[in-house]
Amino acid sequence: MATTREFHRRGWCLGTSGNFSAVLAYAPLELLITGSGLDKGALQAHDFVRVGADGRLALGQAGRASAETRLHLAVCRQRGAGSVMHTHSLAGTLLGEHFREKGGFTLVGYEMLKGLEGITSHEVEVFVPVLANSQDMEALSHEVERLLEERPEIHGFLLAGHGLYTWGQDLAQARRHVEILEFLLELTLHRTTLLPFGG
Repeated sequence: MATTREFHRRGWCLGTSGNFSAVLAYAPLELLITGSGLDKGALQAHDFVRVGADGRLALGQAGRASAETRLHLAVCRQRGAGSVMHTHSLAGTLLGEHFREKGGFTLVGYEMLKGLEGITSHEVEVFVPVLANSQDMEALSHEVERLLEERPEIHGFLLAGHGLYTWGQDLAQARRHVEILEFLLELTLHRTTLLPFGG
């Protein structure tokens, strides 16, 4: 809850935007995930729900899981992630739309890249894919699974006009990845506006 409130304060999940999950068990897969349609700046413990590998609420759970639960499950299955975080920042929203036709963009040359797990040099090229957004979560989850199979090196992706998805082995690593990537997205947005359009 402290993380979601901090992200809300920083403008990364205003109002009901964004969703966050943590793995409770892997066999079978079970997640604790934010409920649907809730203010991320005022979440309480009872605003998180348990869902199974099929995306349905666990027995005895009230409420409604995030509409994007299937995307969290896809990331957890493909990456073995312990936590998945989705933000709706201004930078992530605009860059996703801007680079949608190109399918993504590359980050390189920034010291902050070393905050991403496994990155040890600012010279490493880090690709940020962009997928087209969709309200068909089943189809979109298959697109996410395909992307993660094809690009095992990525640390996150953008949904065009929507926002960032990233993950980590645990909550702490996932939070770090959000902070690093959101910084780099904001930097890229500023840099893009300073260059000729399409740069």
